[in-house]
Amino acid sequence: MKQQVMIEPGKIIFQDVPVPETGMNDVRIRIKNIGICGSDIHVYHGQHPFTSYPVTQGHEVSGEIVEVGESVQHLKPGQKVTIEPQVTCGHCHPCRHGKYNLCEELKVMGFQTTGTASEYFVCNQMYVTPVPEELSFEEAAMIEPLAVAVHAVKQMGDINGLDVIVMGAGPIGNLVAQSAKGMGARKVMITDISDMRLVKAKECGIDYRVNTLKKDFNEAMLETFGPDKADVIYDCAGNDISMGQAIAHARKGSAIVLVAVFSKKANIDLAVANDHELDLKSTMMYRHDDYVDAIQLVKDHKVLLEPLISKKFPFEKFLDAYQYIDDNRETTMKVIIDVQK
Repeated sequence: MKQQVMIEPGKIIFQDVPVPETGMNDVRIRIKNIGICGSDIHVYHGQHPFTSYPVTQGHEVSGEIVEVGESVQHLKPGQKVTIEPQVTCGHCHPCRHGKYNLCEELKVMGFQTTGTASEYFVCNQMYVTPVPEELSFEEAAMIEPLAVAVHAVKQMGDINGLDVIVMGAGPIGNLVAQSAKGMGARKVMITDISDMRLVKAKECGIDYRVNTLKKDFNEAMLETFGPDKADVIYDCAGNDISMGQAIAHARKGSAIVLVAVFSKKANIDLAVANDHELDLKSTMMYRHDDYVDAIQLVKDHKVLLEPLISKKFPFEKFLDAYQYIDDNRETTMKVIIDVQK
């Protein structure tokens, strides 16, 4: 079978390797679709601090089970599935207390261990999640980033009836906004500096959209929510400007959740955060319940995934996909690799 390998930043080869054997607790999956995310792009540019080369990528994934080990009971050949790419130790404090997304020895497929970018992939059944047949393979490959968004929204607990701002309308920001609305938020406002991304947010059902290059952030917040402002601000942009705006204009005693990953050390006004008793939260990946909830949101048509797909590439054009993303940064949301083409 063919397997993708990024041998160094910007260089991809395809090697022929044996189809992996299926152990007693394993599942063999014919990989269908793989999504490319911002972290993959960092690997492509040699800017990911926790990835070394060579590396086989692929962590946003869908596929079909072709074989199960003799001890596997809840999965069967023919099922449509996705994979949860966190490889955890199971014995550290976070793992023992159900927070395995924070595992002290966490490895993520496609970054610190072998990813799914091959025609077939074998992994332990514990990482495999069934997906309803009515979801397309493209949608199934996007459950992983949607689970990121669901987990982020849940950092506020029950969001039903809350007023929400999402800063940044890229793929994760869009999904956070959709998830918040789908999970019961009263009003959701999303901001960005790209009209294209805000149009896409409208297409996905987000009612309040603001280009902060054209309209003052605080003014827009007051117009949308009134003098009580928002209950929570999710920062999905991840820079000094976005976090600075959030801290400066958040309602006293409200919450800010950092979803985006800062590319460098932040320079923000923590004195104001302290004076306003802001609840500063952060979020890291997801757990299985987030996958389950993400799938249900799509199944219930509360989150739309298809509008976020910008372009698809066949497997052997993996490098072309990265080049396309680089050439179309302002207009690209999600690029999908079709492994079987």
